[in-house]
Amino acid sequence: MVTPLRRAGYRLFGSSFSYLLHTRPAEWPIMVAHILVGYVLAVGLQSALRGEQAGRVALGLVLWVICLNGGTLALNSAHDNDEGDIAYLRQPPPPPRHLARFSLGLMFLGLLLASLLPGEFQAAYAICLVLSVLYSVPPVRLKAVPGADWLINMVGFGTLTPYAGWAATGLPLHSAAGVVLLGFCPLFAALYPLTQIYQFEEDRRRGDRTLALTLGVKRSLLVSLAAAAAGHCLFILAGWLTGWSGDDGWRWALLALSGAIWGVLLLDWIRRHRGMGVREHQRGMYQALAAWALTDTVVVLAWST
Repeated sequence: MVTPLRRAGYRLFGSSFSYLLHTRPAEWPIMVAHILVGYVLAVGLQSALRGEQAGRVALGLVLWVICLNGGTLALNSAHDNDEGDIAYLRQPPPPPRHLARFSLGLMFLGLLLASLLPGEFQAAYAICLVLSVLYSVPPVRLKAVPGADWLINMVGFGTLTPYAGWAATGLPLHSAAGVVLLGFCPLFAALYPLTQIYQFEEDRRRGDRTLALTLGVKRSLLVSLAAAAAGHCLFILAGWLTGWSGDDGWRWALLALSGAIWGVLLLDWIRRHRGMGVREHQRGMYQALAAWALTDTVVVLAWST
């Protein structure tokens, strides 16, 4: 069923509203939050609340979230021609005729404007732009190569996205913070297969051999469990490198809480997976996104207060 908000969008913008929908605005808040993790780690929570370097970071957010990520998702839609629900977009409209050109134009516009920000941000943006094209566009289309799709998203969304928030400030990255950002790489390795499980039929129809489709449901969930554990091990290492002591017990407790929530979610999913339908797997994905948001919050509180 088309929502009232979507109907209003089409009344205001006509058929061009489909271009906006395929940038998947429902994901923008998640991207904003993940980039802001890097920003807050760089300047500290109190300085972030005071708006230190807010202008630079605001520009970085717009470029990364709308131009790069929105363009990436639209480019993916242009080559997928999905008919069923996709992540962050239920009942997607047919891809508009010029969606691929629109998405590439959006990404390259962001690259041009990134010249206004520090070189580290520009480099991260350029790397992700190249990865996005390799991920979606034939004949390379690494999305259809089991494992390659996983690695690209681990690097791009997992680590480079929060790094972009740090890089926009122009501040140097120290080793402990680097390990924290690296910890999001395996954590996204845990999340990514969960976004594919409910899309098995769509992926089979297109002939895309995604990692999750290749592994099957149970092995995908086991991989996610191991990756979530690896991510939290890196967070523990970062805590040690930061020099947390006995007085920092609450910080260790926050990490333990985050790890426990991921463990409970995935172990219950493994236990029930044989009897779950598409909608239940989709619901599980959104629960994992909530766990991701919790981990973002834990990292901010543990390292920035």
